[in-house]
Amino acid sequence: MKKILSCEFNLDTACVELRLDDGTLISIDCTAVENEMANSMYQRSELDWLIYNDPLAYAELILNGEPELYLKAVAKKAPLD
Repeated sequence: MKKILSCEFNLDTACVELRLDDGTLISIDCTAVENEMANSMYQRSELDWLIYNDPLAYAELILNGEPELYLKAVAKKAPLD
């Protein structure tokens, strides 16, 4: 993968946009990713947190990682007592 020059969440398009050093622009549709990957409100919440607070980690997770494994690891349901 090429070097990432910039990464930000575009609120108007609901996409995380990456600009690479060769001039390529990659746009990740966050709504489509959530609809495909997130099975619970906890998983959606985790993805939302990444999108707004660390869009680069979100983009790397989607492009290079396995988001299903990540979501299973971090979004655990805890029963209320």
